[in-house]
Amino acid sequence: MIDTGIELVPRRTVVDGPPEVRFRLRPGDRPLVGSGDTVVPGTRIVERVRDTRLVEIPAAKVEAEVRPGSRWTSASPTSSGPIRRGPGPSAGELLFEAGGRWRVAVGEHVEQIETPVAGVVRDVRPGIGITILAEGRMLRGVEAQGDPTRGVLAVGATHGDASGPGLVLRHGSLDVGLAGTILVVGSRIDAETLTRARAMGLRGIVVAGLAGKERRDFIASEGRQRAALHRLPTFAVLVLDGAFRRPIASPVADVLQALAGREVAIVTDPPGLVFNEPTIELAPPSPELVRIRGGEYAGREGRWVGLAGQRRFSGGTFLEAGWVHVGGPGPVAVALADLERFG
Repeated sequence: MIDTGIELVPRRTVVDGPPEVRFRLRPGDRPLVGSGDTVVPGTRIVERVRDTRLVEIPAAKVEAEVRPGSRWTSASPTSSGPIRRGPGPSAGELLFEAGGRWRVAVGEHVEQIETPVAGVVRDVRPGIGITILAEGRMLRGVEAQGDPTRGVLAVGATHGDASGPGLVLRHGSLDVGLAGTILVVGSRIDAETLTRARAMGLRGIVVAGLAGKERRDFIASEGRQRAALHRLPTFAVLVLDGAFRRPIASPVADVLQALAGREVAIVTDPPGLVFNEPTIELAPPSPELVRIRGGEYAGREGRWVGLAGQRRFSGGTFLEAGWVHVGGPGPVAVALADLERFG
């Protein structure tokens, strides 16, 4: 029997039920769906303004019943002519009224945002976001950078020691045959490989950790791409653990292996990998399996043995610990705060 002390180890849910996926709306963006609408992958849900700016118009020229978030069009938003509501090439969004004048978000260049998941629209709030109850299940991560995307999952290296071969994907390892896929790599990836992956037509990367420098470089690259006149297909990076270099946890890797060759989607809010494969049965992780998140044995997995009481760790701190068997001649004491179990 498993020692009951394992209940003190924080539990990490590997896969959960139908998620609510949110798409951010900025001032000036125009929702193309309404509450209760059914969407499928590829449905256009937002008309996004790329160069939003604010203009002012007299409140007397706006219909009395309009509210913040209403749409309008005008041949010249700053002219004294009447304002007529409805779609149009100079469409904008009424934001708020102050001092007898309305502030309006307008822009000349727009782009269409598509949903990578199927589901039902739960809520649409102008200037805030669109919420979709997605079909299927979600493998949650801790962070996602880029735009929501969809592709066929291709699995590279996922198991092994964090310093083992093949777990750090280099740009020379990419192949044009991976175009249109979401590639699972191992412990980490560098910024040059991310740039090359996007240029070669990959739709996304799933990685255990993304260091601070790579994150900053990718965010800067995304900013330049959004400012470009001709944009590439959507691309996203899903980070499963954080900034530290460590292999993907075996229960998570088992899920990714089971999804290899199937259509999946990366969403950014909440960050995760969404899949709708009801025929795939995922075996629950072993109840005694624990993973070490920090400290001397960070990234290692082992079998829970029992509580070790208070133990002295580096820095002279005394913490509640547990015994974990990681493959050596005997169990090692690990602080409970550095452990996680799976469910």
